[in-house]
Amino acid sequence: MKNKLKQAVALCVLLSASVVWAAQSGSMMKDDELKSEPFRDAKTLKALKAGETISMISKDGGWYKIKVGNSSGWVRMLSVRIGAAKQSASAATGLLALSSGRAATGKVVATTGIRGLNEEELKAASFNARELQLSESYAIKKDDAKKFAAQGKLVARPFDYLPDAQ
Repeated sequence: MKNKLKQAVALCVLLSASVVWAAQSGSMMKDDELKSEPFRDAKTLKALKAGETISMISKDGGWYKIKVGNSSGWVRMLSVRIGAAKQSASAATGLLALSSGRAATGKVVATTGIRGLNEEELKAASFNARELQLSESYAIKKDDAKKFAAQGKLVARPFDYLPDAQ
């Protein structure tokens, strides 16, 4: 089971990295601010409007360095739609809808995340046995997990695992 989980995580990382850097342009999904640095409290350079076309330069954590018109700076990843602008910049559709929890639920939720690794980071990656052991040390016994779930009144939901690699 651990092997299947590792395979699924590796597949997700590889797929998300190729999707992020396949396109170098995009548009603003919502109004936001262009910042001088990739920090929420950094100096605001200008206001950005939903639907505005941008060019992505690089990324740092949950931020894109972008160029918009004659200005460049940093904007939150979750404010950017990769690729061509849609008819409605405020509509949550496709993968965004699934990742935000808004697909057909009508419920407002908040999410955050990082979209993946860039090509240079993938090329520079190397195996680290100590980190793998550390991550595996966080595993708990099945009985302990069942007790924890029962205390939180959680319900089991079965799903199919990916097939073993050949």
